[in-house]
Amino acid sequence: MNSGTVDPHDRASLLLVDDDRVLCDVMSRALSSRGFLVTAVHTVADALRAIDDDPPEFAVVDLKLPDQSGLKLVARLKAADAHTRIVLLTGHGNIPTAVEAIKLGATYYLTKPTDADAVIAAFAREHGDDSVSVDVMPMTVERVEWEHIQRVLHDNRGNVSATARALSMHRRTLQRKLNRGPAKA
Repeated sequence: MNSGTVDPHDRASLLLVDDDRVLCDVMSRALSSRGFLVTAVHTVADALRAIDDDPPEFAVVDLKLPDQSGLKLVARLKAADAHTRIVLLTGHGNIPTAVEAIKLGATYYLTKPTDADAVIAAFAREHGDDSVSVDVMPMTVERVEWEHIQRVLHDNRGNVSATARALSMHRRTLQRKLNRGPAKA
């Protein structure tokens, strides 16, 4: 889409909040080319200022930001405009944060890596999908451990040292597990 052929006032406003500047740049360009007027910021503080200046119609928010959790923005976005469609992104998906994001008003929750098409599809989600298959296989022990670690990490507000203490685990061991990423379900 050529910016000369589309009136910027006809484009839907989108707030993109992620501390990964490369991802922000790529996603910003991709969403702009799909018709959105994108404002990209990298902290919760900057996002709050952008919301106060002009509440967006759409928002893509990273869960883990340098100054606070992206969950803090979900309620603020909804308070500014109840119709804002919000997609929460995370590098380490887990059930408790997904549930909280939806309870707070997020439209959908995606794990990274993702692309602009998946984000746009997530914005379009109006209802749950009862045709999603239910896993008949139980989670692996490694996956159960990963989910438990993520829950305790969330309870400790992302503090790795406090999480290691709560799990009676050496901090380096916990960091290795976190760096490895989620195990297959």
